[in-house]
Amino acid sequence: MDTKLLARTGAAVFVGLAIATTIVQLREEPAPVRQADRRIWVPDGDPLPAQLRVCAQIGELALSSPDCRAAWAEKRRRFFGVDHPEAYSGIGDKALPESLPSEARREN
Repeated sequence: MDTKLLARTGAAVFVGLAIATTIVQLREEPAPVRQADRRIWVPDGDPLPAQLRVCAQIGELALSSPDCRAAWAEKRRRFFGVDHPEAYSGIGDKALPESLPSEARREN
């Protein structure tokens, strides 16, 4: 047999097999995609998740909303477990002093 004829025959067989497997794959019914169970825990009587959703929906306006700032502060307080009532207040944030008071400098 001539090598060119053998190569052409091999190529034709390969193409035929590729077409046959494609047809078989297309005829099969696709397996149903199983949706993952989405269970969202919503605590009873806690308005914080609802307020956070509202803040997320209003977008950039939430930055100037005192309600959103208070909700974010409460979320941070719960996340970090801070018990101090003034911690992360979010409302009326004061900048940290740039230098220590003179009394604190004398003690060091």
